[in-house]
Amino acid sequence: MSDWSGVSEFVAVAETESFTAAAKRLGISTAQVSRQVSALEERLSAKLFYRTTRKVSVTEVGGIYYQHCRQVMDGLADAERAISNLQSTPKGKLKITAPITYGERSVAPLVNDFVMEYPELEVQLVLSNQQIDLIDEGFDLAIRLGQLGDSSMIGKRLATRKQYVCAAPEYLSAFGAPHTLSELDRHNCLSGTLDYWRFQEKGKARNIRVKGNFSCNSGPVLVDAALKGVGIVQLPDYYVQEYINQGQLIELLPNYREPDDAVWALYPQNRHLSPKVRMLVDYLAKELALKSTP
Repeated sequence: MSDWSGVSEFVAVAETESFTAAAKRLGISTAQVSRQVSALEERLSAKLFYRTTRKVSVTEVGGIYYQHCRQVMDGLADAERAISNLQSTPKGKLKITAPITYGERSVAPLVNDFVMEYPELEVQLVLSNQQIDLIDEGFDLAIRLGQLGDSSMIGKRLATRKQYVCAAPEYLSAFGAPHTLSELDRHNCLSGTLDYWRFQEKGKARNIRVKGNFSCNSGPVLVDAALKGVGIVQLPDYYVQEYINQGQLIELLPNYREPDDAVWALYPQNRHLSPKVRMLVDYLAKELALKSTP
């Protein structure tokens, strides 16, 4: 086939089941995607999609055509990767997403160091607490925290994350320290987006509902409140570790702390890691593991 016009647009629509999502993935307008696909159908004299106002799906002919196009495009991608593998210097575009606070404090500084070392990279780092669709949004890599719920992605464990319950010495002097989970009910517990805290007791996970006179969906705001003696907080280590080390916050209930959870690098399973992504993932794994080591 000598004319490739419309093939990448067709494949993108087939995989996203949406002309709009396909346009976003390719970085072009929805109208352009529609024109290219229509021209392709006219050239092939075949209807490739069923179109309704609510859904786009491939026809039987479209499904067969997609399988062949996908194989060819994967072959081209393999050929490009073979060339990239010959290049030892990471270069080109790299699109990454990470949670806001963890991204600001732990990921972004390391990405900046990586870019300083490889200035031919063009990195777009998007910090968001939303679960961004990597394929639809065209991301090469995501940093995720905790348990992974999306089985269509491949995850590489980068580091661990601890949850701490802690309070300022001033609060503990005034109200005492809880020594059991049941005693939390008598304390001012500052909550975030959830009204319960996570623990482990006798090898079993426990969620304890907490209450207090202040809640906020911002970790830094909760840390500030705890430092001022307003109440007790449960937060990940990247919020409170430095204050615990300095004695400004005191860890509470250490025997009930839940097991450490993971920090992950996540990427679509139908994509091989390019050298630039693999080098960044390896770099993040090395540096984040060092940071999480006591």
